Amino acid sequence: MLLQKLVFVAQLGASLVLYLLIGLSILSIGIIFERWWYFRRRRLNLATTSQALEASLKANDVDQALATLKKSRAIEAEVVSQALAWYGAGGEAVEQILAKGVRERRKSFESGLLFLGTLGNNAPFIGLFGTVLGIVTAFRELGNTQAGASAGMGNVMGGIAEALVATAIGILVALPAVIAYNVFQKKAVDVEDNCATLGNVVLASLAARGADSGKTRTAGKRLKTAPSAGDALGADDGDGTRRTEAEA
Repeated sequence: MLLQKLVFVAQLGASLVLYLLIGLSILSIGIIFERWWYFRRRRLNLATTSQALEASLKANDVDQALATLKKSRAIEAEVVSQALAWYGAGGEAVEQILAKGVRERRKSFESGLLFLGTLGNNAPFIGLFGTVLGIVTAFRELGNTQAGASAGMGNVMGGIAEALVATAIGILVALPAVIAYNVFQKKAVDVEDNCATLGNVVLASLAARGADSGKTRTAGKRLKTAPSAGDALGADDGDGTRRTEAEA
């Protein structure tokens, strides 16, 4: 009795698996298109942006650097703009804000990757499950057939061929998902690397400013400790009074 119910479920399950794979395929294509459009709208020319940012910071023009970054819709520009607001607080503060900005936006630029990775890994197994159910159904029909052996074998072969379609569809659904997952995962890594690159430009500018300030303070100390003109020209005559060279 239980076996008959399982066979009945198998007959329904083979068709349901195919519909499930088709539905997952449509959803996967939608996510792939959405991710492609997301990254396309937020492309960053790293070399140009880095050079413009470096030139502005060398000129100590933080406002110009912010204006350059705000022209771009890239994620990296948003992160570095947020860090530049802490430019006066020092390098450690800027570094912390950079890390915070990347963490806040990671959910945005990694959206959909979990689904694509899961689908790419499991769609072939879903298709194989549909194939198994189809084969069970085919052999069940062979056992119930009243026709000759050749006709019954023909029905089994036809059922197995239909069942194997589920495996093929599973692989067909998995391949684009895996490719898209790898591509968008690489783009997400590139976003983090670009943020680090632009952040290094800001940190290097702060380090250079600190070095220049240190040189200025050192020069000031040397001037204060240099001998005065009176000391250089004056001389002690032995009785506690000082005479200039002219008086001597």
